[in-house]
Amino acid sequence: MGASQGDRVITAAAESLPDALDADLASWAGHLAFERRLSPHTVSAYRSDLAGHFAWLRKRGVGRAELVTAAIAREFLACLHDSGSAARSRLRARSSLRGFYRWLLRERRLERDPMADLERQSAAHELPRVLDEEDIARLLEACRGTKPRDRRDLALVETAYGAGLRASELVGLGSEDVDFRERWLRVRGKGDKERMLPLGQPSVSALRDWFNLGRGELLGRRRDPGRVFLNARGGPLTRVGFWKILRRRAGIAGIDPTAVHPHILRHSYATHLLRRGAPLRVVQELLGHANLATTEIYTQLDRSYLHRVHHEFHPRG
Repeated sequence: MGASQGDRVITAAAESLPDALDADLASWAGHLAFERRLSPHTVSAYRSDLAGHFAWLRKRGVGRAELVTAAIAREFLACLHDSGSAARSRLRARSSLRGFYRWLLRERRLERDPMADLERQSAAHELPRVLDEEDIARLLEACRGTKPRDRRDLALVETAYGAGLRASELVGLGSEDVDFRERWLRVRGKGDKERMLPLGQPSVSALRDWFNLGRGELLGRRRDPGRVFLNARGGPLTRVGFWKILRRRAGIAGIDPTAVHPHILRHSYATHLLRRGAPLRVVQELLGHANLATTEIYTQLDRSYLHRVHHEFHPRG
C-alpha cells in the first residue's frame, strides 16, 4: 500500500538539513544502532521520522535542536495530524521525538525536554490548548490598523477563527471561494473534499476591507495568483507565513507567542462553539471531520470550566 500524503510529511528525509541538525541525526542514529542495538529497520524508521521533523524545523527557521520548545513540538505533531498522517505513523513519530529529546537531555544539551509536557497532556487526555474569548478579542485588536498588512492580518485571524479552518485550508482559499453576498466560504479540505461554511459578519467585514483597501496595494503590478491572502511580496501566503504573522500579532496582544500556533484558532473555534451549546454533529460538519470521534476530543472540557458551569446552573452549585 502506498504512503499517504500525510505520511510523506514524516518521511521527508530528502530535505536539505542544516549542519547542526544533520550532525544530531547521525549521532542519534549511531546511539540507536551501537548503544541500544536496535535493528537496522527500526533505526531507519526512527531516522526517517527525525529527518522529517528536522526538515520541518528548518522551514520555520529553527536550525538547532536546542531551540525546540514544547510549543514547537506540539505544532509539528498538529501538522502531522492535520495533513492526514496515519495514526500509527503519528505515534511512531511521537516516539521518535521523545527518544531523541530524552537523549539530548541525558547528553546535557537541553535543560528541559520539550516533549515532557506533551506526554503529560496525552496521558491525562486533556483538551488541546485553546485561547479564551478574551484572548481572541485581544489578538484581533492587535491586528487592527490602516496599513495593507494590518487589514490582511485582521482578515486572516477573523477567517481562521470565524470558520475554524485548518492552516492549509486558510492559505489555499481562492478569491472565488468567498461569497460576500450570501456570507459563505467554500473550503477544500482533506482529500480535496469541499465543504461550505457560514461566515459571521465580522469575518465578512474584515475580508471585504482587505479586498477593497489592502490586497491591491500588496499585489501592486504583479500577476494576481488568485489566492485570497498574499505575502508582503504579492505572492500566495504560505502556512509558515501565517504562523509567523500569528506569533507576531500574539506578541503585540500580550499573549505568549511560543504558545500560539495556527491550529490554536481552530481548537478555540470548536471549543467555544461547544461551550455555547452547539450540537456535536454540527461542529463535526463545520470542522470537516470524517469521524465523530475526532470531534469528541473537544467535549473533554477542563475541570475548572465544569466547576463554573455547575456553580452557575445547579440549584446546589
